[in-house]
Amino acid sequence: MTTTAAASQHYLETCLRLPDDPLVTLSRLAAAGVHRDYAIYENDGQWSYAGGALAEISLDRSGARLRGAESAELTELAWDGAPLRQVHKLLERVPFADWRAYGWAAFELAYAKGGDTSLVGGERLLHLVVPHTEVRIKGGWVQLRSADATTLKAAAAALSTDGAQVADTVRPVDVRGHGADAYERAVELAIADIRQRKLQKVILSRVVELREEIDFIGTYVAGRRGNNPARSFLLRLGGVEAVGFSPEIVVKVDSDGRVVSQPLAGTRALTDDPELNERLRSDLVTDAKEIFEHAISVKIALDDIESICAPGSVAVEEYMAVRHRGSVQHLASRVSGRLAEGYGPWDVFAAAFPAVTASGVPKEAAYASIRTHEPQARGLYSGAVLTVDQDGAMDAALVLRAVYRRDGRTWLQAGAGVVGQSRPAREFEETCEKLESVARFLVPSTRLEGAAHA
Repeated sequence: MTTTAAASQHYLETCLRLPDDPLVTLSRLAAAGVHRDYAIYENDGQWSYAGGALAEISLDRSGARLRGAESAELTELAWDGAPLRQVHKLLERVPFADWRAYGWAAFELAYAKGGDTSLVGGERLLHLVVPHTEVRIKGGWVQLRSADATTLKAAAAALSTDGAQVADTVRPVDVRGHGADAYERAVELAIADIRQRKLQKVILSRVVELREEIDFIGTYVAGRRGNNPARSFLLRLGGVEAVGFSPEIVVKVDSDGRVVSQPLAGTRALTDDPELNERLRSDLVTDAKEIFEHAISVKIALDDIESICAPGSVAVEEYMAVRHRGSVQHLASRVSGRLAEGYGPWDVFAAAFPAVTASGVPKEAAYASIRTHEPQARGLYSGAVLTVDQDGAMDAALVLRAVYRRDGRTWLQAGAGVVGQSRPAREFEETCEKLESVARFLVPSTRLEGAAHA
């Protein structure tokens, strides 16, 4: 779906040869401090950087707002029960040509996306920016564009091999030393609810607080080298910081209307021992609990996109393959379809969000279980980091395998899929296996000031 607003402004652009690998190049730009707020996003071999904001869109229970960074002009749409369509309307007003918006959606958007705000407080549910300066890397070339010549020049200098150096000396954190009793008790209670047929599956998560301040840019570099994610991201937007190595997408929409979702469910560890990995893989693909958990997730993913796709276009393209993602291996499937007439990317996102593999089956019952058994709101965890283009393309990564910082607090978070056949000790171990995708690659900060916390 192409937006209809007439673009009146254009970026200044230049094209450079890629001076280093994309990970190092874009991390240098982030470390240079050209922009206070920024995002790096890796999508299937393509890398991009967004710095600053020409336009900023936020959504909470009161409605959606569009603010132009330079003019400070504010457009507000009061909550009308269709919040993601309001976001789309505001994006249509962005006056720059060929824009791409970058941002995040909190898990709690799931509670309100249908119009009901009774289960959300005053927190921000979604935050997007159309960047002041953008870098896209593909095929050994860097496309650099900015709203002004001075910043264009500064960004080009920061991309060079003489730019800022990024620390990448890691200090791993133990994720097994605490929290087992509380988490296993929550799993026991969820299993009891499942056996009473209140729901079929729920993903329950646990938090590991970090007491040492983390260098997020260095952690991104070290962690990306040690992981093989479906998507990766580094962001500092709207008061939220995160580094993540996403194992799967929530949804991808091409500009021609093709829709893809990629449910992953069913997990075993991935070690340095190939023989052990093969035994674990064999166990994974024959374990009745893991197969059931995966199958019901695929069914819900199909149902999600079927509601907005053309009749007969929805299919399972891949079923129960095994994918390696950092410190774990997963059962993976891929479902696809083609948008029905009259629907666009935000309709797809509304239908698919949150990912069934981070919520449960059925989703509404899973939400209730999550609110009951998890002591804090999830925020970005199990939400999405996403890009959306003026031509209707969208890519939304599921936010897992990440480290988060907000309001002076830094933490890790991971969950496991709980079904009737679950064993609490095994589910706790699964959270540890997932947490280690990030916990092994944390780089301590050398700054004296910042976001350290208790």
